[in-house]
Amino acid sequence: MAEDAPTTTEPPAPLRPQRPRSGGVLLAHRTFFAGPSTLAPDELYSRARRGAVLRERERVTLEPHTRLTTNTYFGRFAASHWQRWTEIGVVEVTALVHGAGRVSVAASDSSGDQRTVSTTVVAGPEEQAVRLTARIDRFVDGGALWLDVETDDEQVTVENVRWLVQAPRAPRPTALVISTRNRPDHCVDALVELVRDTELLGRLDSVHVVDQGEDRAEDHPRFGFVSRVLGPKLHYLRQQNLGIAGGFSRGLAESVRSRGRVSTLLIDDDVRLEPETLSRLMTFAACTAEPSLVGGQLLCELHPDQLDPVLAGSGPDLTGLGTAPGGGPAPQVGGPPQHGHEPGAPASVLRRTLDRREDAASNAGWCCLVPSEVAARIGYPLPFFQQWDDVEFGLRARAAGYPTIALPGAGVWHGDSGWRSQDDHAGYFHLRNGLITAGLHGGFGVATVARRMLGALVEDLVSMRYGLAATRIRAVEDFLRGPEGLDDGGIEAAVLVAKLRAEFPETHCVPAVEVPGEVALCAAGPAPRRPRLAMLARLVAQLCNRPADSAAIQAADEKWWHVSRFRTAVVTDPSQRGVRVRRFDRELMLRLGRRSALVLWRFLRHGARTARRYRETASTLSSPENWERLFSGPAR
Repeated sequence: MAEDAPTTTEPPAPLRPQRPRSGGVLLAHRTFFAGPSTLAPDELYSRARRGAVLRERERVTLEPHTRLTTNTYFGRFAASHWQRWTEIGVVEVTALVHGAGRVSVAASDSSGDQRTVSTTVVAGPEEQAVRLTARIDRFVDGGALWLDVETDDEQVTVENVRWLVQAPRAPRPTALVISTRNRPDHCVDALVELVRDTELLGRLDSVHVVDQGEDRAEDHPRFGFVSRVLGPKLHYLRQQNLGIAGGFSRGLAESVRSRGRVSTLLIDDDVRLEPETLSRLMTFAACTAEPSLVGGQLLCELHPDQLDPVLAGSGPDLTGLGTAPGGGPAPQVGGPPQHGHEPGAPASVLRRTLDRREDAASNAGWCCLVPSEVAARIGYPLPFFQQWDDVEFGLRARAAGYPTIALPGAGVWHGDSGWRSQDDHAGYFHLRNGLITAGLHGGFGVATVARRMLGALVEDLVSMRYGLAATRIRAVEDFLRGPEGLDDGGIEAAVLVAKLRAEFPETHCVPAVEVPGEVALCAAGPAPRRPRLAMLARLVAQLCNRPADSAAIQAADEKWWHVSRFRTAVVTDPSQRGVRVRRFDRELMLRLGRRSALVLWRFLRHGARTARRYRETASTLSSPENWERLFSGPAR
């Protein structure tokens, strides 16, 4: 039976005024069938459902009776995000095809159910230009578009696939900024990957390298090649080490100073780059209905098919401050929790497509595009040196009406968070800056925060992580100093924290071969059913100086209820590069315990008042004038 006709043909009123489509045709998405190197699994780009295929970067050849899909992480066009955040209603797909077969544009919805939206059959000995159209009109809650190719009795080759949109306005210039310090190999690798993509390079207005280290990128053997290719687009800047916040703030300042209305695309120096990610971010940002921060997602360098389960999510925890009761320090918070996965669980994009749209509260600085009007309105990142600067900037932007959009299918590879030890100097900045961010953006219940910090400090002490406890104590003390502690951009704090941690032997990772072989490996048992009673028992045993024996403990078994059983614990570092030797020291534990109690008592008394002081001075600290003062310091 035919469906009843609608009772009215009057279209619904638009939610926002329609702007004239005057920006011309823009390249939104290139379909690649293989990665930029052998380190990137080809299945992230295309996948053979049956038959045999020969995949190249921009070309794929299907043998007879073969089917290939680009319903993959990098192969999908993020239709849901395009419908939610832009006024683009149609995308056009073009390709060059040689041989016989069917080429289709397919789609999914928020539940992952699939449908075909456009298809064409090609045949004949001559190369043909294929043009398909797909409407972006049924994807609000989720879903994507992609390309499917299928053959019957003959071979077919598909290449040069481009997804094109009619932009609402002319795109603005885009400046790429790489902040680097003492990682010239990583920095130059990223630049080389960039200059190899001539199509992307033609879209960039300028490239700024902010070098804050002593081992300079400009001294690298391949930097000359990069410099020759980039020519006048390259701006190499040196300054004193102001941390990641200082490097990115300098890049923002330089790009705005040189071009005014500009988009600044920030990337870390140690990411492994997929150049197509930058292209997608640039076009998407040019088409958003309102100025927005547009970020790339984080893929794991050691497990390149996995989205990082920690550094991507719906928003930062402004109450936990990086501490997880019962489990020690949680990994760094900072970007959208992904797709229902528990923290620490792998999220392989090979085994699971991501169809439901999720929105981000902020995007970390590994890959993020910032329109100049955002910086003009809210200032630059706070001078945090590192940790939370990008998150706080995103929260401040959102409060001012500028959303952050983490675009699916736009990712870079970075070191896996689960393979990094949380017992390092960054723990100081993580806690201090997390407290400041919570004070600026809510979630700052002093008693709640103090209780969680107490739990973390007790776990540190009972686990013989005395250096981490001292690091946390210093972080709280420096928070209580107030905004004056940020006057130098974090230079003094970085030096003092490194010196402080050097005093504690267990903060150093040493080769496993240096540890005597008679230390036996000991696996952890199940978690205690009553953790508070178990913690009390461990504390009593340590206060009575009862721990005995030594044990080697693997990283997966490094739980406070297990480590605290021993007088000496040789614990594998999460990086798997070596071990850390923890030795019980009753007097040191008592001394740090007394300091912990004192600093938490001070926090309970003065924390709320200190948070107000940060709120009163935040606009001054993040102002261009304050950063220009910091930039003028001597470069080493």
